[in-house]
Amino acid sequence: MLNLRTCAAKLRPLTASQTVKTISQHRPAAPRTFQQIRCYSAPVAAEPFLSGTSSNYVEEMYYAWLENPKSVHKSWDIFFRNANAGAAPGTAYQSPPPLSTSLSTLSQAQFLVQAQPNVDKLVEDHLAVQSLIRAYQVRGHHIAKLDPLGISCVNFDDAPVTVSPNVDLAVFKERLRVLTVGGFYGLDESDLDKVFHLPTTTFIGGNESALPLREIIRRLEMAYCQHIGVEFMFINDLEQCQWIRQKFETPGIMQFTNEEKRTLLARLVRSTRFEEFLHRKWSSEKRFGLEGCEVLIPALKTIIDKSSEKGVDYVIMGMPHRGRLNVLANVIRKELEQIFCQFDSKLEAADEGSGDVKYHLGMYHRRINRVTDRNITLSLVANPSHLEAADPVVQGKTKAEQFYSGDTEGKKVMSILLHGDAAFAGQGIVYETFHLSDLPSYTTHGTVHVVVNNQIGFTTDPRMARSSPYPTDVARVVNAPIFHVNADDPEAVVYVCNVAAEWRSTFHKDVVVDLVCYRRNGHNEMDEPMFTQPLMYKQIRKQKPVLQKYAELLISQGVVNQPEYEEEIAKYDKICEEAHARSKDEKILHIKHWLDSPWPGFFTLDGQPRSMTCPSTGLNEEDLTHIGQVASSVPVEDFTIHGGLSRILKTRGEMVKNRTVDWALAEYMAFGSLLKEGIHIRLSGQDVERGTFSHRHHVLHDQNVDKRTCIPMNHLWPNQAPYTVCNSSLSEYGVLGFELGFAMASPNALVLWEAQFGDFHNTAQCIIDQFICPGQAKWVRQNGIVLLLPHGMEGMGPEHSSARPERFLQMCNDDPDVFPKLDDFDVRQLYECNWIVVNCSTPANFFHVLRRQILLPFRKPLIIFTPKSLLRHPEARSSFDDMLPGTHFLRVIPDDGPAAQNPDRVKRVLFCTGKVYYDLTRERKARQMEADVAITRVEQLSPFPFDLLQREAQKYPAAELVWCQEEHKNQGYYDYVKPRLRTTINRAKPVWYAGREPAAAPATGNKKTHLTELQRLLDTAFNLDAFKDLA
Repeated sequence: MLNLRTCAAKLRPLTASQTVKTISQHRPAAPRTFQQIRCYSAPVAAEPFLSGTSSNYVEEMYYAWLENPKSVHKSWDIFFRNANAGAAPGTAYQSPPPLSTSLSTLSQAQFLVQAQPNVDKLVEDHLAVQSLIRAYQVRGHHIAKLDPLGISCVNFDDAPVTVSPNVDLAVFKERLRVLTVGGFYGLDESDLDKVFHLPTTTFIGGNESALPLREIIRRLEMAYCQHIGVEFMFINDLEQCQWIRQKFETPGIMQFTNEEKRTLLARLVRSTRFEEFLHRKWSSEKRFGLEGCEVLIPALKTIIDKSSEKGVDYVIMGMPHRGRLNVLANVIRKELEQIFCQFDSKLEAADEGSGDVKYHLGMYHRRINRVTDRNITLSLVANPSHLEAADPVVQGKTKAEQFYSGDTEGKKVMSILLHGDAAFAGQGIVYETFHLSDLPSYTTHGTVHVVVNNQIGFTTDPRMARSSPYPTDVARVVNAPIFHVNADDPEAVVYVCNVAAEWRSTFHKDVVVDLVCYRRNGHNEMDEPMFTQPLMYKQIRKQKPVLQKYAELLISQGVVNQPEYEEEIAKYDKICEEAHARSKDEKILHIKHWLDSPWPGFFTLDGQPRSMTCPSTGLNEEDLTHIGQVASSVPVEDFTIHGGLSRILKTRGEMVKNRTVDWALAEYMAFGSLLKEGIHIRLSGQDVERGTFSHRHHVLHDQNVDKRTCIPMNHLWPNQAPYTVCNSSLSEYGVLGFELGFAMASPNALVLWEAQFGDFHNTAQCIIDQFICPGQAKWVRQNGIVLLLPHGMEGMGPEHSSARPERFLQMCNDDPDVFPKLDDFDVRQLYECNWIVVNCSTPANFFHVLRRQILLPFRKPLIIFTPKSLLRHPEARSSFDDMLPGTHFLRVIPDDGPAAQNPDRVKRVLFCTGKVYYDLTRERKARQMEADVAITRVEQLSPFPFDLLQREAQKYPAAELVWCQEEHKNQGYYDYVKPRLRTTINRAKPVWYAGREPAAAPATGNKKTHLTELQRLLDTAFNLDAFKDLA
């Protein structure tokens, strides 16, 4: 046996071997009849059945026999006894005695036989059973009865599902053909009543270690082919697979008490009657009801109950519009009258902004969970109609709440994401969000995904909507188990949701619950689905509602009676009617009652800023010097950095001694000073740790020790806030959405996302257009996220030049034709805008705008067009004097040269922004026109600095006004600036243009053409006769 065991151990994978040992440790202890002894050393080949595949099985049988000889078939008992007794190779096996004969009656002469054993059939049959079990585990979900309509195009086999104890092999022959390779593995009908030892990779035996084949098949049918389809065998972790097998294979594990059944019925009553109430009262209103998947409400409540039991006290949810009002009412527990008054078209909106439709609104609520009697906070994130766009936002908010509560393992805060089947399969953001799920700086330690699988997308059939069998196949990329369940079986749904919540609590990984249901109405209540799905909707019209089905089942079981059921319905109907009556007293619609991320203490009680001023954003010299010294050093011992980096740090140190900063150092000082004030900073994006242009170097890497890093920014002050800088995956949509969600959680954090190049933000356009730009107007939700977008025409081609400033400026909400009349002009203007757009030309101004973002008494998104060549431009330096106490961000930087000293002599004022300023000053100096042409820099483009530019225009009464930009005329800033600049001067003068001609592409790919275009725009800017013929 030693050779047998040695050979088997070599053939078996390590993990499987460990699993056998683990599971054998969990078996009931039994006295060992025989000890392992070395009896012979013959070659393993002497036993003909010990092939590479069968040796695994034989070793398993041998361990089982050592534990308890009666646990194996009698033929194996004889074989192992003979082998231990020293039988010669090939003679240890003896055919099993007749059933009427006991071992005690066998003569000793029969005990050892000389005939060659015929064990091939026995071993092959046991291996066939193992393969059969595995086939059910791998592919049983293909034939589970998942579709409540019975018409699913995903059915892999039309054979009927039967669970009769008298299994007829003929019924299963065809089915097992699709489950197994090569038919029924050679098992015959005569084998149905044979008893087979069960492998350790199944739990169908319960306390039994062997079962007849008939019972094995019946139990596998019960586990894998009923109303639950389990997809998990692609997971490459044995422990996780075993955990799932135990949850679904153990006989009788899916049992519910009568009390649990009554609770489930009550939840179904609320879910169903809520939709029916809305339909009765507002039959012509769009509400995207839950009819056909009413079981979603008990499903979500089950996940929340189980998670609360496991220690979770904060659940953040994201979902599309279908069923949203029901979730708000019956899961989050939004007051019903607040929901009902949303249907009243006469109510006035009380808050600023434009609002949003009722089925897009979010909510935040803290309450007691009645099942666990523990506090739980529920937040449903507001979302646009862009399905799945809220996924990364929810994950980012979840990550932030975990971060602020010190929940490093996701035991207190979790997320639940709801999806539609068509969107889950069709939207790429789903994959991007999954892709973040296990990254160190983005993981939320497991999300429960619930797919409301209507088996239709608006009017599109699944066979036209996806190439995969299931809408959930995308989840396989992260080894997330997928539990498909028939939504017309509420108990199966609740069981699966319990398992999903336990999985998340145990393994802290994603899990998917696929609720296979239907949509009783069209895409909305006004839509006619019979145009495109006539047969499906004929079936739906005949379909009995799930509440009725389940109530009839419980009444038949005696769990409830008809009067109790009717009383439950009447009780909830009364609640709805009373809430509806109260809703009629509402006169004003408060959008802020639907806030998904409140910031307690940041605003006044009525949601207003505590002041309308901004303090100086400057710093004292001691702090500037200290931060500069840390930024130019390695604060840990025995840490070897790259030689090139040593030179960069040395240059930084010299700048600090000279009281100057470049772009990277200015950013360092802004971050470091905010960290001292307790402001958490999170910088995320592609390659941000080093910086795309190798200028930042916020993470140092030891050149001799793998994975040893140092972040000097976290070594600045004794009690500073933490600094998080993290390279993201190569995603913009998902990562920007994530950072937006992170910034939602707290106003006391500076959250920045940097694009690798500015034009890459366009793959995240949905987040910009639907969340960042209009978020406050739609949902009264402020957000201080910062976008760093490298921008500049530097001959790098059309894809690495423009951050598309024209798009951001076009979406600004200030009126180009009205000069604002405001007190506290600069701060009040910031408060009333939808976002702030800047293009800084000096490191000091970049420093100030980052600090101002936090020191303002409110939060607005900040869009910064950051430089590339200016990062190392010798003139793009700032003195400490521009950053000391009393200094501020400069919205406009006027000319301070000869032109400003004799303004009456100035013939032209060039208004510009960003890098082109340095090209203009160089050209002006070369042409010796410092006294003739003034250059004014517009650092803050939006909100537009009407007041300061009016002052500049009035300062040069005889001068032409020219807007100069390096971008093409139909791009950049010109179309935004021109009407506003005209408004500041009461349209008294024209505003001329100096820049590139209109073009389709952002920039040329030819270096010579680039330089020719640049020289042409400089010629126009400084040719004082350029516009004479146009006047």
